[in-house]
Parts: sequence; structure tokens; C-alpha cells
Amino acid sequence: MSAGVTAVVTAFRPDARLADVVRSAAGQCDRVVVVDNTPAGEPGADTLPGLADDAVLLRPGTNLGLAAALNAGVREAGPEDDLLLLDQDSVVPAGLVAGLAARLAADPRVGVAAPVPWDAAADRPLDPRAAHRPEVADLPVVITSGMVVRRAALDAAGPFREDFFVDCVDQDFCLRVRRAGWRVVQDARVRLPHSLGETRWRGVGPLRLRSTAHATWRLYWTARNGTVLTRENWRREPAWVATSAALQAYVALTVLLFEPPRLRRLATLARGARDGWAGRTDPAMRPGGAA
Repeated sequence: MSAGVTAVVTAFRPDARLADVVRSAAGQCDRVVVVDNTPAGEPGADTLPGLADDAVLLRPGTNLGLAAALNAGVREAGPEDDLLLLDQDSVVPAGLVAGLAARLAADPRVGVAAPVPWDAAADRPLDPRAAHRPEVADLPVVITSGMVVRRAALDAAGPFREDFFVDCVDQDFCLRVRRAGWRVVQDARVRLPHSLGETRWRGVGPLRLRSTAHATWRLYWTARNGTVLTRENWRREPAWVATSAALQAYVALTVLLFEPPRLRRLATLARGARDGWAGRTDPAMRPGGAA
């Protein structure tokens, strides 16, 4: 057990895998907090047998969004605890918390330590660039699930950004951690089996692209939040901003080629980008019960 670490697990319409996640986290952390965004009237985490034995469960009864759920879990944690952040399908491998906590202990400048997201079926990192990085690599951003956050770094950076609702929440947080003077690192020795969700390779032969097929409302947040981060960080993190812009263009291309209704989905991307530049949010794109 790693003293002083609370796991915060976010959930939405979870299945039995959530109980496995909680048990794996409980074996390595002092406390586990589950924040379940499942709307009231639907079966949620409270219906999973035994989960309450290993975790504190918060169920607000509506979809608060990822950032607000993380903030609720952090508030429930001890005021001096470091945090392990997890998705509802991220079972924690043995030694993950101890390995990442060791990175925090080894360097007081490290504010976030993350594992390498791993494709267990193919036995390789989900991001091919990870294979060419040093054992402990400084990165502009890492994904939420599996990261261990030093409490002092979270206090310095501030809470997760609730106007983002979903998508880019982890990117914004990591960029603010770096802006506050802390390191964000990825430890190649620590791997977390992770899925990219409902993705599909489309095309012919070598001319194939990975399509996410996200719901149309989700495209709004991808474009809106990515554009906000571009506007706010292009001076401080120009290389990351260039990569992020290329990925946004990639998403638009896959929508154009493979994801009907193309015009409506492209229009949603454009509306998100427009609102991102203007610094506003469309309230209609915050679906309380959307998957």
C-alpha cells in the first residue's frame, strides 16, 4: 500500500468492470472514491455487488462531466493526499502506484507521473512514440487514467476545468501543472492496459485512418476545447499546439471520409472551433444523459 494516495475513479453507466477497477485500486491506495455520473433512475455503480465495501461512492444523479466528477472526487479525498486518477475500465496493474509514487519521491519537481498506455492485445504502447522516449520522459500532456498527481501540484495548478465538460480535460490540467513550474513525466517501466474506445481502422491497404466515430455532440467538445488550448498555449507550448492542431485536422478528415451525416458532423466541429476562439460554450452541448 502507498500511504497518502487516494484513488479517484470516474464512471458513467458502468458495468461489472468497475468493481475490478475499484478492487485493484483499493489494494494499492489508502482510499478509493468513485464518482458516478449516471443519471438518476438508471442503474449505476450502487448496483454493483461489493463495490461499497472498497470505495466511497458519490452519485450526483446527473452527468456532471468528467472535470466536475474529478473535482468532486478530489474534494472527498484527504486534503494532503496525492491522487491516482482512473477511468472506469482501467484496472490497476500490480506495482503501478508504488512505481509512479517513486517518481514523485525521487524528484520534488515532478507534479504528475503517468504510466505508458498499453495495447495489451498487440503488446505495444498505444502511442508509438513512447518506444523511442527515455525511461522517464518529460511530456507536455499525459492521459488522465493512471496518472498520479502530487497534491501540491494540483493545489498550484487549480481544479480540473469544468467548462471543458469532456475531452482535453487532462491536457489542460497538465499544461497548467507545467505552467505552475512542475514536471509532467511518463515512466516507461510502468504500463497501464488501456483502450481508445470505439475506434475503427478504415480505408484500403496502407491508406487507412483510425476513425473514432464519437457521437456528434462529442465532436463539439473535441474542437471547442482543443481550440481553447491552442489559443491559450501557442506561445508557451508551440510544438504541442502544432501536434494538437494536426490531430484536430485528422479528426475532421476522418469525419469527412467515413462518418455520416458528414455535413452535420463537420458543422458541429466548426461550431466547436468557433466557440473555442470566442471563449464561449454552447449549453445545448452538455447532454445530461449522453453516452
